[in-house]
Amino acid sequence: MNEPLKAIVLAAGKGTRLRTEGVDLPKVLRRAAGQPLLAYVLEELRFLPPQDILLVVGYEGEKVVAEFPGYPKVYQRPQLGTGHAVQCAEGALKGFEGHILICYGDMPLLPRSAYEKLIREHVEKGNACTLMAGVADQPLPYGRILRNPEGGFERIVEDKDCTEEERKIPELNVGVYVFEARQLWRALTTLRPNNVQGEYYLTDAPVWLAAQGEKVGVSAACTAQEMLGVNTVEQLQQVEDYIKTRRGQQ
Repeated sequence: MNEPLKAIVLAAGKGTRLRTEGVDLPKVLRRAAGQPLLAYVLEELRFLPPQDILLVVGYEGEKVVAEFPGYPKVYQRPQLGTGHAVQCAEGALKGFEGHILICYGDMPLLPRSAYEKLIREHVEKGNACTLMAGVADQPLPYGRILRNPEGGFERIVEDKDCTEEERKIPELNVGVYVFEARQLWRALTTLRPNNVQGEYYLTDAPVWLAAQGEKVGVSAACTAQEMLGVNTVEQLQQVEDYIKTRRGQQ
């Protein structure tokens, strides 16, 4: 792809549910099969040079920076949600007019091929934003993607807000996006913390763009296994088991 591209990796979380005795690390530095979670993500983003991958760090961010010194970084303080994290990155990307991939430092199983498929479809279709979607055969606490009568993207309903019928929707929002830069910054100005957590949700950005008549696409780019993130000790073990299985197959 010849289009200009940069990535924002969200890596600010504390990982409260991952806290175990004697471990005081940001979530992305927790290890699976001997490596930090963030190391797996950055390995799959190697189609971009390090200077084009911006880390948004927060809780004990100095430890993340020390572990990965070759990457530009910005700090998210305080941490007011995913939309706020991306807002913190805007100053570092001022003047960039290409496309921006947004992904998470605690999703170590997503392969390069999934990112590249998402980016390719985004560019080919001329979208303002493209969401990565996956279908899972097990219950996962991901938002559901709702379609309009024509089959296009309409909105995202968070798992906790789903009705009984909406929870049956198999198409899940993975939380990974590509935005046209100008459209991203435009959408971020509209975010409001109108929720119980008082946070700015990035999921509101594609919904707003679609409501303005902009093209928002959905890319079925990953498998149920690849979309797994790490929020609990049990999920960390599950991810480690998958990584070890992959290595055994190579």
